Amino acid sequence: MNGFVDTIRQGRKGLVFGNSLYLPFRLDLMSIWVGKEMSLLSSPEVIFDLCEGSRDVAIREEDAWTNIVLRRHGDLGRDLGNGKGHVILYATEKGGDLFIQEQRHYVRVSFATQGKELSFEIIDDPFRL
Repeated sequence: MNGFVDTIRQGRKGLVFGNSLYLPFRLDLMSIWVGKEMSLLSSPEVIFDLCEGSRDVAIREEDAWTNIVLRRHGDLGRDLGNGKGHVILYATEKGGDLFIQEQRHYVRVSFATQGKELSFEIIDDPFRL
């Protein structure tokens, strides 16, 4: 099984259903940012509580994929699609060392203009999109 960096570079796509993101890879999450495209007045919602029982997020992992449910959000495709916003995942590869800066990555999750498809991009700085 490839890590998420390789999977993203291969151009694999994910799916969104309502407030549920399906990623074609596994990863160790440190935080999730949900935001509308930036303006002078907007700021992203940052979720750090990724523990079991969190009111904000639920995470389910299978052998080759991850499902992230953002409980306080509605239809993410409708709300963030068509260039209106994105989700940023801050993570390491599954089993990676989060204390080594080079092993931590920001992943931008973008929503298709139509349909349920997600695309992914490794980015250097979530403040410069």
